[in-house]
Amino acid sequence: MKTVDFKIEYILENDVVRLIPLKPEDFKKLSTFSLNEPALWDYSLQPADGLENLKTYLDKALQDKADKKTYPFIVFDKRTNEYAGSTRFYDYLPQYKTVQLGYTWYGENFQGTGLNKNCKFLMLSFAFDTLGVERVEFRADNNNKKSIAAMKSLGCVVEGVLRQNCSTPNGERRDSIILSILKAEWFGGVKANLETLL
Repeated sequence: MKTVDFKIEYILENDVVRLIPLKPEDFKKLSTFSLNEPALWDYSLQPADGLENLKTYLDKALQDKADKKTYPFIVFDKRTNEYAGSTRFYDYLPQYKTVQLGYTWYGENFQGTGLNKNCKFLMLSFAFDTLGVERVEFRADNNNKKSIAAMKSLGCVVEGVLRQNCSTPNGERRDSIILSILKAEWFGGVKANLETLL
């Protein structure tokens, strides 16, 4: 099994999308979403609405990368030649061969365009085919039906709900749904099926 070298610039891409390692200068590229589309973070544990929150969001993502906890990307849509949002690997545990995939958001114009499936296919391929992980986990606010439906459409299996397992930015307790894809499932049909949907 290979492990992530956090000093390497991994660029994941196909004909539709390019995932580029997040950098401090990406603040400007993402600021338009932060200023104009605050609803993107309605269910986020770390919202990036407003420039101050966006700076905190990016600083935390980059510090976590420096600490080898996460590998964040900025998402570039090749079809429109525009930056579309952000996503990342996090809670990477090479000793257990597991990783989580999340902190994903796209501007409204990029939602429902097939961009997400292309991003997830690239990330899942990297996780299973390149890193050789045994499990990729996804989490979401249990009220975020749109996100949950998107994860199920990838082939994720619902494992259950962690009741009131964390606090939201407004101080309320959140129920988090847990979904996953296992290595055997990925190579047993999920990868091939997802490829047909691209």
